[in-house]
Amino acid sequence: MSGSTFIVLALIILAVAVVKIGIIMVQQGYEYTVERFGEYHTTLRPGLHFILPFFYRVGAKINMKEQVLDVPSQEVITKDNAMVRVDGVVFFQVLDPVKAAYEITNLEVALLNLVTTNLRTVMGSMEMDELLSQRDHINGRLLGVVDDATGPWGVKITRVEIKDISPPRDLVDAMARQMKAEREKRAQILEAEGFKQAEILKAEGEKQSLILSAEGEKEAAFRAAEARERSAEAEAKATEMLSSAVAAGDVQALNYFIGTKYVEALKYIGGAKNQKIIMMPLEATSLIGSIAGIGEIAKEAFSNRNVETVPHPDVILEKASQPKVSRKV
Repeated sequence: MSGSTFIVLALIILAVAVVKIGIIMVQQGYEYTVERFGEYHTTLRPGLHFILPFFYRVGAKINMKEQVLDVPSQEVITKDNAMVRVDGVVFFQVLDPVKAAYEITNLEVALLNLVTTNLRTVMGSMEMDELLSQRDHINGRLLGVVDDATGPWGVKITRVEIKDISPPRDLVDAMARQMKAEREKRAQILEAEGFKQAEILKAEGEKQSLILSAEGEKEAAFRAAEARERSAEAEAKATEMLSSAVAAGDVQALNYFIGTKYVEALKYIGGAKNQKIIMMPLEATSLIGSIAGIGEIAKEAFSNRNVETVPHPDVILEKASQPKVSRKV
């Protein structure tokens, strides 16, 4: 092999090596910084690129995807001097690869220390009850503080989350007793409220019952008064008719009226509870005369209507006198 051939072959091999070294493949989700003689020159986006070796080189390979940084557990003293252990996570994304590469050294360590210190600051200014009940508020405050601090680094803090807050065992026991007492208190209050409502409803029911009873008694009294009024009107009408009949010379009407009253009086006397023995007859002749008068009136009433003749007064007296005598009441 001649010397010229060897030189050509060497140049070809050198050119292939230079081309191979100068070809840069940037994957999706990453961006590379390019330096020329140690100074930042440009940024390579995802895809195939070629740089001139020996003059240019890749400076930093920056992950542009959203990343998760785990915050280790640490002890925090709250405003009311309670010791708690807290851990969390941070979600961040690089927006400016140049600042992330040249404005801060070891970005993840810096973020971790920044979140840790601000976590203690924020949680140390709050009381224990606020820590347990206001996690969203803590997350929001941490996000605002850390995001402002990482702005010059070309980093965007998307989320800061508190994973766990672990109070001491004795404090947990005290909180459990407090919660139990609070629940018992609420149960007693609800029970008292239920008893109160039941008593109110019971009183309302009794009130309505009394009102309805009074209304019923009022209505009954009104009906009874109306009945007495009608009875008195009927009595007055009967007396008026009797007076008119007597004035017209009809003595039988008077006998009928007296006979009916006499029979009613005998019924009341026989049915009285304080009477044991009734002796008969009691002016039986008067009763017979009255019944005879009733028969005469009945004859006169039905004579013009072709109705069956009224029985003789002696027959009426015989039928009426059979069941009237009672030896014991």
